[in-house]
Amino acid sequence: MSLDHSRAPVLEAVDAFRRQGMLSFSPPGHKQGLGVDPEVRRILGASVFEHDLLASGGLDDRRMRGQYLQEAERLMADAVHADHTFFTTCGSSLSVKAAMLSVAGPEEQLLLGRDAHKSVVSALILSGIEPVWVEPRWDPERHLAHPPSAQDFADAFAAHPNARGALVTSPTPYGSAADLRGTADICHQHGRPLIVDEAWGAHLPFHRDLPSWAMDAGADVCVTSIHKMGTGLEQGSVFHLQGDLVEPEVLQNRADLLGTTSPSVLVYAALDGWRRQMALHGHELVSHALETAAELRVGIEKIDGLHVNGAADFCGPGLADSLDPLPVVIDLAGPRLSGYRVADWLREQRSINVHLADHRRINVQITHADSSATTAPLLDALRDLVRTAQSWDEASVVAVPPPAELRMEQACLPRDAFFAATDDVPISEAAGRVAAETVTPYPPGIPVILPGERLTEPVLTYLRTGVRAGMNLPDAADPDFRTVRVVR
Repeated sequence: MSLDHSRAPVLEAVDAFRRQGMLSFSPPGHKQGLGVDPEVRRILGASVFEHDLLASGGLDDRRMRGQYLQEAERLMADAVHADHTFFTTCGSSLSVKAAMLSVAGPEEQLLLGRDAHKSVVSALILSGIEPVWVEPRWDPERHLAHPPSAQDFADAFAAHPNARGALVTSPTPYGSAADLRGTADICHQHGRPLIVDEAWGAHLPFHRDLPSWAMDAGADVCVTSIHKMGTGLEQGSVFHLQGDLVEPEVLQNRADLLGTTSPSVLVYAALDGWRRQMALHGHELVSHALETAAELRVGIEKIDGLHVNGAADFCGPGLADSLDPLPVVIDLAGPRLSGYRVADWLREQRSINVHLADHRRINVQITHADSSATTAPLLDALRDLVRTAQSWDEASVVAVPPPAELRMEQACLPRDAFFAATDDVPISEAAGRVAAETVTPYPPGIPVILPGERLTEPVLTYLRTGVRAGMNLPDAADPDFRTVRVVR
């Protein structure tokens, strides 16, 4: 039976609640905005509070008999060719944890790309899962990691035949994508599921000119952030499921274990509306985004000193399998420019925010919401940047180690190190000690140090020089990285 994608059940139910003029003697305490501070209402708008209500006993009755959420999830699954879809309002950080806990348990092994997001590390700490790290494909010239290959996972399964499954991040925040079909085939040869952290791939199912979407490639569980490359509200995430290697009841149970009992109906409604928009107009909208990104890439390439990374830079033997062109990654040539410096200048001098910045790049994310109205000011700002930077002093050098020196020994389980007695020691005394914290340059949120890893001088020097150059370490016990937390 075909489903009616012109409907948006949650969005319609939220609208119906407001129109019916119901009285609520239940949370939220602002009572559809009646009690909100006037200045808050002025800035955020009355409509936000009018539509903010309980999911159970507000949007739906106390037993959820209207099935608005369930119908919206069925429509989402149908739109992206999944068997089951679940909405969450705690971002893909929660969804990744739920997926991992559905596949492996305490002291069981899970194959994980070492370019994983910090949410993967959080799941390891919560669960006691033993990570088997699979090295990404490193580009030593550009100091950039691409997803591991299918063969890398095959080798890891050969060495760890009891591993319960695998997790790969694709596409990365830089747009490089893995061979998902090949990786799924390897997992299924061992009777194990593949989890794909596709937080940056909400748009992939809707256009043939993009890298393969996880469900179409045969993955078992896929996590997607609708607020990143889609048009959902922040924290809007879904996870999709297909096949019989992970039970839907188990996945839902693990999500319930971690999630909130007070989900935001506003986030649900935005997820529902985005699905309707993409099911009806997705190909047209993504085509517009691709055209916008292509024009922007041409414009940036004409600016002296700037280079836009494309498939020729990121794809090929030993690199990424394919590339999503919507993250426009700008490589900055010359000693005066660094990603940190450029990101700060664009925000402070031109009121432009970029997605991420590292020691030599910035990434500007393009979606179907962009057009020449947003890209023209960016191009003007980048031209001004290059002219202005001619008078700058040289940027601080970040001592990025070669790939062989970037990886450290996993001396104990992340959970054991995280909950151990700890000391904060000066960086000069930390080499050889076992880390008790996660240290993550953000964005994009890929940890350099994990709990349980034995610290080495090249990694400590990298982070110390990175902070001096402008790197942000928001989860470190000492964000200035003068000390690091280690196992006592």
